[in-house]
Amino acid sequence: MIQIRNLVKQLGDNLVLRSVDLDINDSETLCIIGKSGCGKSVLLKHVVGLLQPDSGEVIVDDFSVPDLTKEQLFEMRKHIGYVFQGAALFDSLTVFENVVLRLYEHNERNKNVLINEAKSVLSAVGLLPDIAEKETEHFNREWQVLANKMPSDLSGGMKKRVAVARALIGTPRYIFYDEPTTGLDPVTSDRIDNLIAKLSKKLNSTAVLITHDMFSVYKIAEKVAMLNDGKIQFYGNVAELKASTDPVVQEFLERYS
Repeated sequence: MIQIRNLVKQLGDNLVLRSVDLDINDSETLCIIGKSGCGKSVLLKHVVGLLQPDSGEVIVDDFSVPDLTKEQLFEMRKHIGYVFQGAALFDSLTVFENVVLRLYEHNERNKNVLINEAKSVLSAVGLLPDIAEKETEHFNREWQVLANKMPSDLSGGMKKRVAVARALIGTPRYIFYDEPTTGLDPVTSDRIDNLIAKLSKKLNSTAVLITHDMFSVYKIAEKVAMLNDGKIQFYGNVAELKASTDPVVQEFLERYS
C-alpha cells in the first residue's frame, strides 16, 4: 500500500501541501479531487519520487521514497504506470515506440518481447482485436497499421488509450491517471471511465485518479480524497461524499457536478 504521513511541500512562496495524511490501499480505485492549484499533481509527484518533501513521509510497499537511491527509485518505478494529463505522447515516436518506451528504458531490447507486450496492452485498451486473435490475418493487419501511426494521426480518445496502454506495459501494481478525461467529449470520457474501471478489476491493480470530472468519480471511485488549502478536507466513499455537510465539500460538488 501507499502511506503518506504529515507531508509538507512549499514551492516558492506557496505552501502547497500542509501536513497531508493519506492511505492508498491495494487494489483500490481512489479519486483525488480539489480545485485547480490545490496540490493534487504535486502530491502524486512525491509518490513517484519526482519531488522531495520538505518534511513528512511517503512510503510505497514499506519503502520510504525520499530515502531511495537513484537506482532504487528506478527499480520502484517499474511497478508504477503513469497516464499524464493530455496523454503526453512523444510526437516523434510511433504508437509502438511510445507504448514500449518504459520497457526499453529498463533495458529490454528483445524485439519479440516488445512487440508481444505492445500487442497485449493495445488489445487491453481496445485499440486492437482481442489478444487471443493475435495469430489471425485481421489482427496482424490492424497491428501493422496502428503500430506505425504517429500521435498526430490519432484522435483525442485514441491518444488517451495509447497513453493508458503505455502505463500498463510491464503490468504495474499502481496506475496513476492525471485528469484522464480532460478535453474529451462526454461519450469518449465515458468510454475512458469504463476502460479504467475494467482494467482495475481485470488486473487487480491500484488506481489513483486526479480529476475534476465528478461523473468519473461517481462512476468508478471506491474512495475519494479531497484536497483543500493543502490538506485533506474529505476522505470516504462516494455515498459519504454526496452526504457530506461540509460547506467546502458542498461548494465544490455544486460547482463541478
